[in-house]
Amino acid sequence: QVQLVESGGGLVQAGGSLRLSCAASGLTFSSYAMGWFRQAPGKEREFVARISWGGSRTYYADSVKGRFTISRDNAKNTVYLQMNSLKPEDTAVYFCAAAGRPWAVPTTNGPQDFGSWGQGTQVTVSS
Repeated sequence: QVQLVESGGGLVQAGGSLRLSCAASGLTFSSYAMGWFRQAPGKEREFVARISWGGSRTYYADSVKGRFTISRDNAKNTVYLQMNSLKPEDTAVYFCAAAGRPWAVPTTNGPQDFGSWGQGTQVTVSS
């Protein structure tokens, strides 16, 4: 039974930093590409970042490129999202996701490429 639990969300002022964590269980973590998505009220869920099985390859949405860093620690079954230079438009619920099957390579950066989801953690960036 796959379980993903996000933590680290909260309230931060614009320009500040926040680090999100996602603890995974019920899967062979090192065999799964992982991703972060976010969803603001009234908006569709959007891709933020993803990372390959061993962490050597990373991908980012243009809106966060240069500000966010995704990483993983396979020994701890944990994926991270370091968020720097936060902007009010980053305000959203952030979701951790695992690829739909082991060794799968996401092709679209869309939610459809991911099969397991956490419950989300709220990030609020004030002006």
